[in-house]
Amino acid sequence: MAIILSTVNVNGVRAAATKGMLAWLDATEADIVCLQETRATDAQTAAALAPALSAGWVLTHAEPESKGRAGVGILSRRAPDAVRIGFGSTEFAASGRYLEADFGELTVASVYVHSGEENTPKQDEKYRFMAELGAYLKARTGEFVVSGDWNIAPAEVDLKNWKGNQKSAGFLPEERAWIAELLAAGYVDVVRALHPDVAGPYSWWSYRGRAFDNDSGWRIDYQLARGELTGRAKQAVVERAAAYDQRWSDHAPVTVQYR
Repeated sequence: MAIILSTVNVNGVRAAATKGMLAWLDATEADIVCLQETRATDAQTAAALAPALSAGWVLTHAEPESKGRAGVGILSRRAPDAVRIGFGSTEFAASGRYLEADFGELTVASVYVHSGEENTPKQDEKYRFMAELGAYLKARTGEFVVSGDWNIAPAEVDLKNWKGNQKSAGFLPEERAWIAELLAAGYVDVVRALHPDVAGPYSWWSYRGRAFDNDSGWRIDYQLARGELTGRAKQAVVERAAAYDQRWSDHAPVTVQYR
C-alpha cells in the first residue's frame, strides 16, 4: 500500500502543541507520524493533542519513567492492529524510547536514542541502549521501518561543522559505526538514498546563536527501512520552517512518500 510517513522530535509535546504542531498535523498529508521526546505521560500527551485526536488521529504512546525526558508516540489515521512498547530490554523497558505498531503487513517503529556526552555515564548508557536495540533491529524481518531521532549523524555530509565535532557525541566513530552496521545488515537510510549527494538535508538546528538562520544543522532524524518497502520510497523532504520564529521544535519533520 502507498503510505506517507513522517517523523519528528517535538521537543516537548505540550509546548509544541501551543507553538504550531496542531496546525501542522491539521495540514499534513502523512498517514503516520512518529513522535519523539514528548516528555509527557500518556494522559498529558493525549490532552495536548486533543484537537488532533478529535479530528481523527489515533495516538499510541510510550510514556517515560523519568519525568520530563524521552517519551515516544505514533499518530496514525487508523488504529494499529497491534502495539509493542520496548524491544525486550530489561534496563530500558520503561524508558519511553521505543514503540512499534503493526498496520497490516507493515510495522512502523518510533525510536529516540538520547544524545549522550563523551566520556560520561550518559554516553555509556547510550552505548548500552544502542547495543540492545541494534541486536533487536538486526533480527527483524518483513516490512519494517524504524523512524526517529537517532542523535547520530552517520557521515560528514550529515552535519555542517563536522570538522569541529569529531570528538562530540553524535558524531563519534563508535556511533557512526553502529549505524553503518545496521545498513550492512540490510537497512536502507531512505532519505540519504533519495538525496545521495546533498549536504544534509539537516533536521536539527540548535536554538543557540544563528544556527538555524545559517543552516548550520545536523541530520540526526531519519527513517531506516528494510524489506520490499525500501524500493518504494519515492520522495523525501525535511519540512524546515520558513523562518526561525515559525518553528515549533528545534527539529523539523522528516517526511517520506512510499509508493
